[in-house]
Amino acid sequence: MTDVIFIEGGRVIDPASGVDGVRTVVVRDGKVADVAERVERPRDARAIDARGRWVTPGLIDLHVHLREPGQEYKETVATGARAAVAGGFTAVCAMPNTKPVNDNASVTELVLARAAAAGLARVYPVGAISKGSAGEELAEFGELKAAGCVALSDDGRPVMNAGLMRRALEYAKAFGLPLTVHEEDLQLVGKGVMHEGAVATRLGLKGIPGQAEDVMVLRDLALLELTGGRLHLAHVSTAGAVRAVREAKRRGLAVTAEVTPHHLALTDEDVAASGYSTDYKMNPPLRSADDVRACREGLADGTIDAIATDHAPHSAVEKDLEFDAALNGIIGLETAFPVCLALVKKGLLTERRLVEALTTSPAKAFGLPGGTLARGAVADLAVLDPAAEWVVDPARLHSKSRNTPWKGKRLAGRCTHTIVGGRIVHEEGRSER
Repeated sequence: MTDVIFIEGGRVIDPASGVDGVRTVVVRDGKVADVAERVERPRDARAIDARGRWVTPGLIDLHVHLREPGQEYKETVATGARAAVAGGFTAVCAMPNTKPVNDNASVTELVLARAAAAGLARVYPVGAISKGSAGEELAEFGELKAAGCVALSDDGRPVMNAGLMRRALEYAKAFGLPLTVHEEDLQLVGKGVMHEGAVATRLGLKGIPGQAEDVMVLRDLALLELTGGRLHLAHVSTAGAVRAVREAKRRGLAVTAEVTPHHLALTDEDVAASGYSTDYKMNPPLRSADDVRACREGLADGTIDAIATDHAPHSAVEKDLEFDAALNGIIGLETAFPVCLALVKKGLLTERRLVEALTTSPAKAFGLPGGTLARGAVADLAVLDPAAEWVVDPARLHSKSRNTPWKGKRLAGRCTHTIVGGRIVHEEGRSER
């Protein structure tokens, strides 16, 4: 197969390079060779007709759960990477809450080996902050970085011990690693299962106040100011958290933040409308309309840096239960682009900002390759059709799990081609499951 690809006639949106217009993108030997209005195509080059589509840097997801090792019945590195490229993601960061927890080089190396064998999306392991993610003793940060981890997190569990969090920020700073943190005060969460408010009261479900997130965000921003480390806030969901991040950035603190598609698109009212469907149960829970509005505004003005899916596959056995008993989380790699594109169509987000939040900004947050189509950059690209309409059929998605709130919903926007390192790894209608 030729190693030269011409992507022709598409609207190239590359915020990192300031390009937005119809261009031809030339890929040669795994790199972006040219982005130009007119380029003569050699006879032996592979051509992709991108007319009516967007050509962007490959999407980068800072927050996915690939479940391997230990829970391969939900997802594997290979199936998660296949779902990623089908959604336009060329790189994903794998959270450490596997079994065993990724708190040592052996688990990190296994994840990297599985990703290399799959040959699909790039997979960047995230190591644990504490051993076993138990919040008692710091993991070996130097060992994790040397093995290939790009960040540290106890995601799924907050670091409740403030002293341990301080030391984590200090040690991570020495190794140049960001901490990506799951912010909730477990004492305030209690036995809550959805956002605390009128909807929870009406449904008879125990609530989780937004302040359970807010107080931990404020604590960790104070510790960040003390230590001078690097902090990344996972799945921000409250107006209070957005305000705190905005103020922290104004003061020059090294903080970045992400928001999920579901926290931008859904509210606690959707739990009621769904009839207690556990596809609407996640952590953080779906919040109020005011919180959603604040998250949208924070994303639009750059307070929130990135969109991340928090792709969390679970089996039917773990989701087809009473709302109180079901596990938290939904899959999201293949629906992220169309769900967020809907915000653009509503005038809540610009096209450039959407692409930036899915490419350039996540690359900057964790210091990852990619996020640009500049000449000489690694050829990680996505071709996205903003007009393509499709109905979400979980059985036709590439994840091993089916837990999505968009089941049966008609969405607009789909990835048609994904290129990683100059190789076409996904082509709509041709990629195998």
